[in-house]
Amino acid sequence: MAINRQPVLKRCRALGLDPIVLGINKKSKRGPRPNANQKPSEYAIQLREKQKAKFVYAVMEKQFKKLYEEASRKDGVTGLNLVEYLERRLVNVVYRMGLASTRRQARQIVSHGHVSVNGIKVNIASYRVKPGDVIAVIENSKNIEIIKESIEEGNAPVWIEVDKTKFTGKILQNPTKDDMDFELNEALIVEFYSR
Repeated sequence: MAINRQPVLKRCRALGLDPIVLGINKKSKRGPRPNANQKPSEYAIQLREKQKAKFVYAVMEKQFKKLYEEASRKDGVTGLNLVEYLERRLVNVVYRMGLASTRRQARQIVSHGHVSVNGIKVNIASYRVKPGDVIAVIENSKNIEIIKESIEEGNAPVWIEVDKTKFTGKILQNPTKDDMDFELNEALIVEFYSR
């Protein structure tokens, strides 16, 4: 499995992201880049938007392109379908429920088998949840300190109903673009792939 090991603050600065989006409460102390005054081309703007989505959701290029192709085949607006698919990934849902303080931590919680969907243990990060699914921390993992601390601090979006005492969450509806926790122009991603 490929892993992006590039420093988070450096990547955030290059993509124009606030590190808070990733759950990191730090700021870079470095100055602006020397070529920052140059006006980026249309291709560069589209590429940066795609890289931003890939970086935040920790998806590699091959998987991201498959998601885009699936979103383009579905009825409706391709960009909004893509955003919905990204938000419905199990790793993102675990993070948005408040079971982890970052998406990277959520990925580790999922891949180590601490989460179940509808009573079945799932350790696949890209598993896509649907409305009505119940995501829960398995019984043996409820006393893990990281999960306890995160769930007390976390605030879930409106499309997930969280029970903090039972460490469970229920998907009420499919997420929309308004439910995202950062700015993303999905139309630029669609333009990038439809060149």
